[in-house]
Amino acid sequence: MTGPAGGNGGQGLLAAAGVLLPDEQGRILVVRLTYDHKHPIAIPGGGWEPSDESPRQTAVREITEELGVVPELGRLACVDWSLGTARPPIAAYLYWCAPLPGSRLSALRPQATEVGGWAWLTRPQISSALPPRLSRRVTACLTAPRDAGPLELEDSRPVGHTVAHVPPVPPPPYTRAAGLELAGGGGTASRRPPLGREEYLASLPRIRAKARMLFTDAAGRVLLVRLRPLEDRPYWTLPGGSVEADREMPRAAARREIREELGWDREPGRLLGLDWSAGPGGPAAMVYVFDGGEVTADLLGRIRLQPQELVEWGMFTPAQAREVLSEHALSRLQACLAVREAGSGGGPAELICGRSV
Repeated sequence: MTGPAGGNGGQGLLAAAGVLLPDEQGRILVVRLTYDHKHPIAIPGGGWEPSDESPRQTAVREITEELGVVPELGRLACVDWSLGTARPPIAAYLYWCAPLPGSRLSALRPQATEVGGWAWLTRPQISSALPPRLSRRVTACLTAPRDAGPLELEDSRPVGHTVAHVPPVPPPPYTRAAGLELAGGGGTASRRPPLGREEYLASLPRIRAKARMLFTDAAGRVLLVRLRPLEDRPYWTLPGGSVEADREMPRAAARREIREELGWDREPGRLLGLDWSAGPGGPAAMVYVFDGGEVTADLLGRIRLQPQELVEWGMFTPAQAREVLSEHALSRLQACLAVREAGSGGGPAELICGRSV
């Protein structure tokens, strides 16, 4: 278990949210950014702000500001964790949106300082117009069945259950804005950002991230660990800990944390839950909960706790877990157990403070 999420001078993880906004023909809305010469075409959306209670609220706020319409968000399409050598790591949420009927198209009022034009693109068009990483992310969402979501992506490539739903395909040529007929403009990007790149990145708010694993025995009891208390009260949780955000993905973090905390080499299974919380007095946090599967009595007997972090472990029935877990942690556990029991092969539960959206 490590300290606060990560590198980049301890600045942690960026978060962003965007929308897949279709028209009545199923085409997807893209915008031309006024400030990006290198990658001018993008999906509407933007960065999380501390005033946003969740990425859902980020998506609604950003689309309302950028386009002048209030989106009707549907289910979470994907979550994509990407690393980068020239920028901090980013966790990007992408939401489906209800189709925008023709009667509402006239209501579009793009923010002139951000949006220099827009267009409705088919799937082949959008795959070529978007920059490669974003193209992979959006194409995965447009390829996979809706009931397979939310998709789990790392650097916009499928992992976990998503691999079965997104076949590998060669990337299309990257055409940027070439050949696009853009409403509301269509020229080249011209406005310079108000801050230099390094100054701008340093100004962005960060969040924390954790990766945990859910283990049960043959009787359905859940493995919980008790942290070495910083205060005079016990604190029980699922095993796992902080993601070293600038150097590893959540799955790698879960694998490392279980090895450090319990002495086990276990591969994370299906992503069961993705939980967002933002409370007063502390940074927002996102928690990945992976399925660790069923463990035997022999494996439990080989637990070697990390003494600097953990005091004890135990197996708890759902009723017993209710007695030791916080309300938030209990709600998260119940949601993840329900996803596992459903066994549909679909994506994780989207949670806010442990409760399903």
